[in-house]
Amino acid sequence: MMTVLSFVLFTLFVAYVSFLKTRKDNLDSVTGYFLASRSLSWIVIAGSLFLTNISAEQLAGLNANAFRNGANVMAWETTSALALIVLAFVFLPRYLKSGVSTIPQFLENRYGKRMRIVASFIFLYAIVIGFLPFVLYAGAITLGKLFDISGLLGISDTASTWLMVVAIGIIGGLYAVFGGLKAVAISDTINGIGLLIAGLLVPVLGLYYLGGDSVSQGVEILFRDAPERLNAAGIAPDANIPWHGMLSGVIIINLFYWCTNQAIVQRTLAAKNLAESQKGVLAAALMKILGIFMLVLPGIIAWHLHQKGMLTIPFKTVDGAETAVLNADMSYPLLVRAILPDWLTGFFGAAMFGAILSSFNSGVNSLSTLVSLDIYKQAINPQASDKQTVAVGRLFGIVTIGVCILIAPYIANSDSLYTLMRTIMAIINVPILAVILMGVISKRAPALAGYVGLAVGMVFFYTAHFVLGGDLGFVKLHWLNLVGLNLVLMLGVMALIRYLKPMSKPYQATYTGEVDIQPWKYAKQASWVLLTLFLLLYVTLSPLGLTSETGSMLSVISIVAASMVVIYALFSFVVKAASNNKRQDVSESSS
Repeated sequence: MMTVLSFVLFTLFVAYVSFLKTRKDNLDSVTGYFLASRSLSWIVIAGSLFLTNISAEQLAGLNANAFRNGANVMAWETTSALALIVLAFVFLPRYLKSGVSTIPQFLENRYGKRMRIVASFIFLYAIVIGFLPFVLYAGAITLGKLFDISGLLGISDTASTWLMVVAIGIIGGLYAVFGGLKAVAISDTINGIGLLIAGLLVPVLGLYYLGGDSVSQGVEILFRDAPERLNAAGIAPDANIPWHGMLSGVIIINLFYWCTNQAIVQRTLAAKNLAESQKGVLAAALMKILGIFMLVLPGIIAWHLHQKGMLTIPFKTVDGAETAVLNADMSYPLLVRAILPDWLTGFFGAAMFGAILSSFNSGVNSLSTLVSLDIYKQAINPQASDKQTVAVGRLFGIVTIGVCILIAPYIANSDSLYTLMRTIMAIINVPILAVILMGVISKRAPALAGYVGLAVGMVFFYTAHFVLGGDLGFVKLHWLNLVGLNLVLMLGVMALIRYLKPMSKPYQATYTGEVDIQPWKYAKQASWVLLTLFLLLYVTLSPLGLTSETGSMLSVISIVAASMVVIYALFSFVVKAASNNKRQDVSESSS
């Protein structure tokens, strides 16, 4: 009873506060509905970024990967902080200076109107096929196991999944379709605080349970019984994310996700000014580093509990038949059920429910924005009023919800929920990133370079990964290495076209004056702190640190200090070279 009561009370509290904060907003205007009237503060941006990203497909999926493979999978989280630093300094100033509402609009400014339409359809694919169904499915299995829906209602796990998918889809859609971006962002912030509190309690209570009512004993078991599972750097031969895959794949995918993905970037475009947006982005980067305690550590704890017979993980079922493969996707919700008291389970379930809704309604809101502003307003009805444009976005959002509800349950047949989502997205994320990156790097790259680059990138990755399985004939590559190779290939093709058919005049961005673009004065210092934490974490969780008998904290501190000196020197060199190139571009333009 306490579980249900705490769940209902917290969920209603979030809905009530969101209603109070948005009831006087004009949701019939494009800016009000899609960009929250450009009024978001840094704390709302940070909370919304964090919760849009941290949902069930992250909590269940990444912890499941940690259950299978150990701390190595934390690369998805930690390198997000690096990508957010790039967003704050490279992409945000350009987006806000141009006053854009969507990423395709930015591409239109750089490459022309047709590129905006093409990019919009690519983003539609990414959200409808590669994102929203995974959010629904992961949310359904997590909440279904957390509250034992199949047991309570006397139905099968499959029926329970369908039921939860429909419930999440409908309720999440109400926020996105009828509340607009501000309602989504406000609910994200409140749920984010709840999820942070409840999520960080899971590893603490998990260690307490593992250590026989002692957290310190639980930590000792992690480092004593299987210290190799805490190695994060990916230097083992069988690492799920090899160190070269992190450099050539994970960082690149995260650059797309955090810097050019409409569902994420839309929050930063709705900021009051650049300073608030940078503060929110860098605060979210800190939360991503701390997020490994929610998104990776519980999976490792669940593995130890399963090894000791203290937590039973069921086998995966395919087409009604039980296999010999453990269903790692169930490890996180089963761990939560095992260690949390009833009243806290309800609160955690409510925060989790909010996180699932956050990711889902954020995706739906971004989808509506793309369809309304980049397709309907541009290609179908350029004379449409704000009210008509918003209405089309709402209608398309409702249709999308129905499609995603139908798709979501069929994801159950995949071997790894999180890896499947990433590989599907990799078909389009690197091509989009490469086109935007070329537009930023080169002021004379023509639209033709973007079109050819997109085609080459999507065809290459689909063929190399899904058809050839990474076997290129002369070498067989990890799918993350294919990501890096694809980026190099695309940039090479686009650079060749830029050389052969450059624009007659260099592109010059126009400052629209819609947003104050004065940067946050402490942004650089905050970034260096984040980078130090990143290095400290990786060196600590390596054979040089605490996961081997020969490591020590003294060696950790020495390596981090030396690394920071080298990085600072390289950074200074790059900044100086960029300044020289900028002066050269200005000189060429004036001549």
